[in-house]
Amino acid sequence: ALITRGMAEILRYGEAKGARAETLMGLAGMGDLILTCSSVQSRNMSLGVALAEGRSASDVLAERNSVAEGVHTAPILASLADQHGLDMPIVAAVNAVLHQELAIDSAIERLLARPLKRERD
Repeated sequence: ALITRGMAEILRYGEAKGARAETLMGLAGMGDLILTCSSVQSRNMSLGVALAEGRSASDVLAERNSVAEGVHTAPILASLADQHGLDMPIVAAVNAVLHQELAIDSAIERLLARPLKRERD
């Protein structure tokens, strides 16, 4: 469900910026999202696992020689979503967790407590 909801957010943002849904549904969009969310070799996923184990993003990143792109993209995308009035709760939650503004359990609870609505308008 998280990948599907994440793809809905990607589509919402992309279409607001003029992208075609068909492009985002291809390898560079959905393919990358699925790989990032399911591969133990993904730097973003391994960071998420470390955060879920109770480590801080700064501690994990200090030990690495590689970059987890989401650390840098999450705050930018959260800000752009706010500027454009786009509903992107997963982006907001990830950004808040990365910056220790919200515990992972609380972020999950907030996402699950959201009212049901259509995936696409």
